[in-house]
Amino acid sequence: MQCPGQDSRYWSGEAVFESNCPHCGQAVEFFKDDSQRTCRSCGRKLLNPKMDFGCASYCPFAEQCLGSLPPELAAAKGGLFKNKVAASMRSYFDSDSRRIKHAEAVAEQAALIGKAADGADMMTVMACAYLHDIGIKEAERKFNSSLARYQHSEGPPVARELLTALKAQPELIDEVCDIIGHHHSPRETETVNFKVLYDADLIVNMAEQYQEKPPTQAQLDKLLGLLLTEAGRAQAKTALQRFVQS
Repeated sequence: MQCPGQDSRYWSGEAVFESNCPHCGQAVEFFKDDSQRTCRSCGRKLLNPKMDFGCASYCPFAEQCLGSLPPELAAAKGGLFKNKVAASMRSYFDSDSRRIKHAEAVAEQAALIGKAADGADMMTVMACAYLHDIGIKEAERKFNSSLARYQHSEGPPVARELLTALKAQPELIDEVCDIIGHHHSPRETETVNFKVLYDADLIVNMAEQYQEKPPTQAQLDKLLGLLLTEAGRAQAKTALQRFVQS
């Protein structure tokens, strides 16, 4: 049975509409289920302005459903997915503003480091950044503790559930869960994605600590030696130098 929302027999007068081409101004007719149309005047492909393309950011069948994705949509896929993960994190933590603020701060640092780090996959990095501490809630409920080992054991199942609900690709889910499951404890050999998340989290944790107890230059220099990427060290200097005691 076809969904009534997709069956033209049930469409109202708003199911067919016109939108002006942003390139030449010509009116282009859209049906509500058109993902894109070609302007007959200038030949440009236009996205349906009334369609929500958020699913294209995480659905593995997006191209079969929507056709070949226009460049502007393909370029935005990572950002759309990032926003979905961020929303899931905020919903999960609910009123825990401290955890939400921390995750958002780590995501901000991870975005800066990841873009400067060679080989980082930003969809994986941002999912890790928003969800790295997602196990805290269960850790505190089960063990009355937020120790790293409890976060490591409780985080991956929650992250897997959230990412599966977003229909993320299995390979991405597996990598995110692996990173979350030991994000405080680097192994002898680590991926670039892990290193970016580790550096971002350490920078934010130290910034929070330095607000209460400013470091000396020697202490900051020692911290820089603990970071795993050159991009992380450069970002740490930018983000943390202001806390150093004069």
